[in-house]
Amino acid sequence: MPTIEPSEVVTLVIQHKIRPGCLPAYEAWLKRALAAAEQQTGHLGVNVIRADEQGDSFTTVLRFAQGWQLDEWIASDRRRLLVDEVLPLLEGGDQIQVSRDHEFWFTPEHAQAPQPPKWKQAVLTYLVICPLTMLIPQLWLPLFQHYPALGGVVPSNLLITLCIVVPVVFWIMPVVTRCCAGWLSAR
Repeated sequence: MPTIEPSEVVTLVIQHKIRPGCLPAYEAWLKRALAAAEQQTGHLGVNVIRADEQGDSFTTVLRFAQGWQLDEWIASDRRRLLVDEVLPLLEGGDQIQVSRDHEFWFTPEHAQAPQPPKWKQAVLTYLVICPLTMLIPQLWLPLFQHYPALGGVVPSNLLITLCIVVPVVFWIMPVVTRCCAGWLSAR
């Protein structure tokens, strides 16, 4: 297992290919597994992507606040029992990959697919974040004018950054990368 620095957001990417006829059982298992992961200390969110038209390949992306918290989840008895339970439903086993950077937004749907070029990742990230950096401060402006202490450099930047980072990480980038998957993977 890769070594993870203790103070950074980390991502666990899990790929499963479901055996024919096992999809309903897998989907029921997945609901239980995601509920268990959400209870783990440091869990920040999850995205599940059906990676093909047949619906028998799944990529699950779990984010944790710190490396040691992800390590605890991977090594936990609860996860080991869940993996043992699902293995008979899978072709190729439980494929996991740990990532320490924000490229998890750009994880290809298929394991053999190449990572999108860095310039495409940068363009897409810019196009998502730039409008928010213009809009969010304007939304906070009336409050900052009414409460000047909140309008100071540090408090205002903390609030504005929080209002940008949380939606980008949890909602906007997962949707945008799915919508732009064709462009990201095109050569």
